[in-house]
Amino acid sequence: MEQSFETKAIRGQIERTQYKEHSVPVFLSSSFTFSSAEEMASTFRGETDATIYSRYSNPNTDELIQKVCTLEEAEDGFATASGMSAVFASIAAFLKAGDHVIASRAVFGSTHQILTTILPNWGITHTYVEPDHVDSWEAAIQSNTKMVILESPSNPGLRLVDLEKVGAFTKKHGLIFNIDNCFATPYIQRPSKYGADLIVHSGTKWMDGQGRVLGGLVVGKAEMIEKVRFFCRHTGPAMSPFHAWLMSKSLETLAVRLDRHCSNAFALASFLEEHPKVNRVWYPFLSSHPQYDLAKRQMRYGGGLVSFEVKGGMKSGMQFLNGIKMCSLSSNLGDTRTILTHPASTTHSKLKMEERTAVGITDGLIRVSVGLEGIEDIKADIDQALNAVSY
Repeated sequence: MEQSFETKAIRGQIERTQYKEHSVPVFLSSSFTFSSAEEMASTFRGETDATIYSRYSNPNTDELIQKVCTLEEAEDGFATASGMSAVFASIAAFLKAGDHVIASRAVFGSTHQILTTILPNWGITHTYVEPDHVDSWEAAIQSNTKMVILESPSNPGLRLVDLEKVGAFTKKHGLIFNIDNCFATPYIQRPSKYGADLIVHSGTKWMDGQGRVLGGLVVGKAEMIEKVRFFCRHTGPAMSPFHAWLMSKSLETLAVRLDRHCSNAFALASFLEEHPKVNRVWYPFLSSHPQYDLAKRQMRYGGGLVSFEVKGGMKSGMQFLNGIKMCSLSSNLGDTRTILTHPASTTHSKLKMEERTAVGITDGLIRVSVGLEGIEDIKADIDQALNAVSY
């Protein structure tokens, strides 16, 4: 019988040691020993499966990868030191000078910097396409196009990409389908169902869920991950064993946490839609979202993020944040605590105004990572801060 997501997240772990511990132990060792010269030589030749060095692999990172692969229905993976190192590895492991990528215009600010500032230094070009118009992507195809890069839902505009259409598009043109699934997690959305080759996560967000650790993951098809592993093994962005242990334990409560994050987020989004100081609200499971039908088709829930536009622009947005009393002001997301961010002045402040406008980041836009506090307390804090805004 097929096990549930929750059971797989809790019961999927590596074999126990001779001590038969109930919870996975932490393997804080940089290197590992061999019983003989022959075993050591065989391992380095790749003939024996043994742990060599924690930059390559570690029982804790192995256990985390195995668990995420099970949840994402992926074949293999590699754990990195941060979400952005996972994003970069998923790109750099495959591209060379002269290659071209197609990227959704609505990607995270640091991903945008990789595409526009770092990759051009190596002769790699890109073309941005609109995330909600996959049918128009044919025009972006070039003879040297190798990969499609996207995130869905996007940060912070919560724009969606039709993953079924992307799967058909990449298969037709023989392109690598690379998706950042950080905001949905495998509990809400399973890109492998649509043919994704590489699935990237910032485990720092919902996977850890408590604002404690940095970590990233790339999972996907085995032949793809072999290239990611080679790149990471020799460039060194390995996740620490302790962070892998924490993240794996957090995955055991991912489903129950996201159930509450998502119900709180939907309640907050519905409340904000009726607020007189708010121009507009973005949340995938609101019927007012322009891609509501798509969201219901490819996502289990609407996620834990809500974005809304305060009337009055930049001044009002800053004034609103300064009026917050309980919720946190931070650039992070996915925490137990509700977090508010003003993207135009923080996470996306390095973008030109026209670049921000193109992805829907207005001066009054506020991103809320909805936490696990009582929903009435969250609404009350945001309500009092909005009511104090003057414009």
